[in-house]
Amino acid sequence: MSDFPEYVDVDYAAGEGEHAEDYPTLEDKIERAVEVVRTGLEEYDHPAVMWTGGKDSTLTLYVVKEVVEQFDYELPPTVFIDHYQHFDELLGFVDRWADEWGLEVIFARNTDVGDYVDAHDLDPGDDISVDALSEHNRHHVRNILEYDEETFPFLLDTYVGNHLLKTVALNDTLEAAGIDGIISGIRWDEQEARADETFFSPRHDPDIYPPHDRIQPILQFDEADVWDAFWFYVVPETVPAFPDDGYVPQAYDDLPNDLDHEDVPVSPKYFAGFRSLGSEISTEKSDEEPAWLQDLEDTTERAGRAQDKEDLMERLRDLGYM
Repeated sequence: MSDFPEYVDVDYAAGEGEHAEDYPTLEDKIERAVEVVRTGLEEYDHPAVMWTGGKDSTLTLYVVKEVVEQFDYELPPTVFIDHYQHFDELLGFVDRWADEWGLEVIFARNTDVGDYVDAHDLDPGDDISVDALSEHNRHHVRNILEYDEETFPFLLDTYVGNHLLKTVALNDTLEAAGIDGIISGIRWDEQEARADETFFSPRHDPDIYPPHDRIQPILQFDEADVWDAFWFYVVPETVPAFPDDGYVPQAYDDLPNDLDHEDVPVSPKYFAGFRSLGSEISTEKSDEEPAWLQDLEDTTERAGRAQDKEDLMERLRDLGYM
């Protein structure tokens, strides 16, 4: 095991055994998120924010921005994993709000895989030859994943595809940028494999990933809390023309004061009925209603995602997946 930098002094047990219900109000949840972010910005020399353009990471980014502005910290960079299979609307969303908020965006890409895809003009689902990849990627496929097939499909939501396109891309970026703490927007309720996470989660085994910590300030939010935070905090405080006391859109085009989708920091895919934004190829909308109007209590948030990856989540997380 690696000796993680001695300057980091955090309580790795913080949040252990807790649940969303332990934070009964939205204000309680936000207050805890602020505390976690403040600690993260103070304890780590080179923190960064994991930003996917989805609701959870955008809420996390909002909390970070608020803490930075209120307490005069330096705004950390964001890390965006480009896995080559994003919705076009999501990429446009990231470009739009990175510019609006003055963000430094570090794009994490497995360019070895991406270059192979471009050179062979592959479509999602086409096969990639393992032997054609770099030694680094072959090591991950053969020695870490213990995958012995000659090819694997160019798909994000599979065992090999997810690991190479997301985890390897992220870990290589963390190492190259010297990031010691990555602020992540995962939640206890969104996936069983994340239910036991703590607010500061160590990733110190150098045989698996560059030693770092995961800083996780919104564990205590459930899906409905996230949307309440958006419509009563994030959007009103980000968009001057939005009602100060909040407003919950009731349909795809229901925005007040002649606002359009590009005016609010909420991906239009959520307005269209998607509850989770994975890849364009393997994620489907959950309903025709906007995400926040759907049955959030009795249905599964990630049901629209390819289930082979969902079934492998515990193993993938052991290898460094978020």
